[in-house]
Amino acid sequence: MADQVQDSPRQLPKHKVKFKTPLQRACSEKDEKGKLCNGHLKRWYYTADVIEQSCGDVREAYGDNSEVYRCEHCKTLYLPGPEEPRGKNVAGVGKLSVFGLTVAPKTPPPAGSPAAAESKE
Repeated sequence: MADQVQDSPRQLPKHKVKFKTPLQRACSEKDEKGKLCNGHLKRWYYTADVIEQSCGDVREAYGDNSEVYRCEHCKTLYLPGPEEPRGKNVAGVGKLSVFGLTVAPKTPPPAGSPAAAESKE
């Protein structure tokens, strides 16, 4: 039983806290009418937030360097889930272009080629 993952994190007195699903980028909180907030989730550096410094409950609960995301509209806090990669951008790692527009890294031209001769001049 101790190995089971919690469905919801411990709530703080002045903040609503949820777990982020993998690669979630928008807030999933609903208002009193049932409408989704859909605010953008941004990495929140609560140690630099003046309002949070006066409150202090997030710092007390998670420490100084915890990874916390906050909705830009409703201010709901999101913690990364256990399967979420740590320290990555909320948008994920990205992927190569499907249109072939990704530029390959530059490599020096082979020795003896006309391009190598031009680069020496």
